[in-house]
Amino acid sequence: MSSSDNAATSTTRRPRGRPRINPVPDQRARTQAERSEDMRRRIVDAAAQVMGAHGYAGFRTAEVSRVAGVSRGAQLHHFPTKDQLVVATLRHVYGEALERSRERAAAIDPGRDILDQLIDDARDFFFSKPFLVSVDIVVSAATDPSVRDEVLEIARTARLPVEVAWTKALVEAGIPAETAPGLLSIVLGIVRGQALRKFWDDDPKKDEIQFALLRDMVRAYVAARVPAADIKPRKKKT
Repeated sequence: MSSSDNAATSTTRRPRGRPRINPVPDQRARTQAERSEDMRRRIVDAAAQVMGAHGYAGFRTAEVSRVAGVSRGAQLHHFPTKDQLVVATLRHVYGEALERSRERAAAIDPGRDILDQLIDDARDFFFSKPFLVSVDIVVSAATDPSVRDEVLEIARTARLPVEVAWTKALVEAGIPAETAPGLLSIVLGIVRGQALRKFWDDDPKKDEIQFALLRDMVRAYVAARVPAADIKPRKKKT
């Protein structure tokens, strides 16, 4: 072997004990994973649109693939069954609702009554299409029991942290710690009941009247237990 061959060999030889590093396959795998995640998100976003427009009874996977602009094969690759797609969609939209509620509870507007902000947040969630669709799924006789259980677990997982966040916000605003959980339960229970009523009596004007009454009732409940001077707005975080 010539001296030039020996020099070439010495420059390409790896040090002993060190593994070969080839970043190209790793980069390709990462990109593929990102593309797969983007595709799943695209399908789930489309499913949320279809679910919001047609409810669970009118939910069709073919419509989802059309709205998403993907082939049926691509959709089935990620979500082989309708139930899997429904569960993934609800998990996604409930997760987004959880983040919105947490952000509201953590950044109370000092210029507004905290009770109004609590009621508005409850209304935003319970009057939303995802919540009403999830109720439709749970009460539907055609729903697979395992799917029903998954939907209930998604709701529990998403709502319990919200209740913790709002309880903390109420206490920090001056509501006694022994009063805040009951107050929160009353508000959520009434707003939830109003939302369920929409299944057989969807009357926006009646909704506004009932919400005005709820605000008066909640303020009276708090006033009977907490001096007005003790209710303080919480400063915004900087």
